[in-house]
Amino acid sequence: MTTATSRQATTATRAPVRPTQSRRAPAHVRRRARTAALFLAPFLLLFAAMYAAPIGYTVYQSLFRMHRDGLGLTAPTQVFAGLSNYGTALADPAFRASLLRVLLIGIVQVPVMLGLALGLALLLDARTTLFKRFFRLAFFLPYALPGVVGAIMWSYLVAPGLSPITAAAHHLGLHLDLTSNAMLAPTIGNMLTWGWTGYNMLIIYSALQAIPTELSEAATMDGCSAWGIAWRIKIPLVRPALVLTTVFSIIGTAQLYNEPAILRNVAPNLSSTYTPIYAAYDAVDANNFNAAATESVILALLAFVLSFGFLKLVQRRGAAL
Repeated sequence: MTTATSRQATTATRAPVRPTQSRRAPAHVRRRARTAALFLAPFLLLFAAMYAAPIGYTVYQSLFRMHRDGLGLTAPTQVFAGLSNYGTALADPAFRASLLRVLLIGIVQVPVMLGLALGLALLLDARTTLFKRFFRLAFFLPYALPGVVGAIMWSYLVAPGLSPITAAAHHLGLHLDLTSNAMLAPTIGNMLTWGWTGYNMLIIYSALQAIPTELSEAATMDGCSAWGIAWRIKIPLVRPALVLTTVFSIIGTAQLYNEPAILRNVAPNLSSTYTPIYAAYDAVDANNFNAAATESVILALLAFVLSFGFLKLVQRRGAAL
C-alpha cells in the first residue's frame, strides 16, 4: 500500500511533458517582413550604388598615391600610402587657408542669413502683413533660380567697370572694388545670403504655420505685444526648424563651389584653391585623383564634425533649459 501510494505521488508530481514550441515567427509576421523588404530594396540598392559606394571608393583612393620609377617615362603605378596623403594635404598652406576661409565665411554668413530668414518668416506670419502670397514668392524666387545663373548675375553686378554698385559708390566719392582680395569673402557671402535666405525662410514659415493660433490669441488677451509674442512664443516653438536650417547651412557652406568658380571669371585674383571643394576640383584637373579624394574626405569630416558638434551643443543647451 505504501509503495503504490509513493508511485502515485511521484507520478502526480512529475511535470507533464509538453511539445517543444517553435521559435519561428507567425506566417503573417514573415509576410509583412518580406513585403517591407521588397519596398525597401530599391532604396537600399540606390543608396548603396549612388551614395555608399562612391564614399567608400573615395576613402579607398585617399589611401593610395601614384608612384613613378626612374625618369618618369614609364606608366605610374598605384602604391599604398596609408595616411600620408592626409598629412600632405593638411601640411599644404593653400588647403589649410581654404578650410579657414570657408569656416570664417560660415561663422559670419550663416547667422546673418538665418536671422534674415527668421525675420522675413515672422513678417509673413504676422496678421497685419498684406500681399503675403506675393512676398512669399518674391522672397523664395532667388532660390528658384539655378545657382549657376544667380552666380553669373552677381558676377556682372560686382565686375569692375560693369558694376552699378561700384558706380554708385564712385558717385558718392567712395572707391569700392567688390572683387578685391579684401572684398571677395563678403561678396561671396552676399551671394550665398541672396540665394538661400528664401529657402530657409520657407522652412521656418512652415513651422510658424503649425503653431496653434490659440497661443497667440491668449497672449494678446494677456496684453503681450507682437514683439513679445514673437520672442516668447513663436521663436521658441520654431527652434527645431532653426536647428535644421543651421545644419543644412553648415553642410552647404562647406561645399562652397559655384560662387567662387563663376566669380573667378571677373576676379582673376581669386585662386583655384579658394575653397576646399574648389581645391579638390583643381587636383582633379591636374590628374591627381588621390589628392582630390583625400581633400574630399577631409572636407566631409569637417562638415560632419561641425554639424554634429552643433547638434550636440543645441541638445545640451536644451537639456539645461
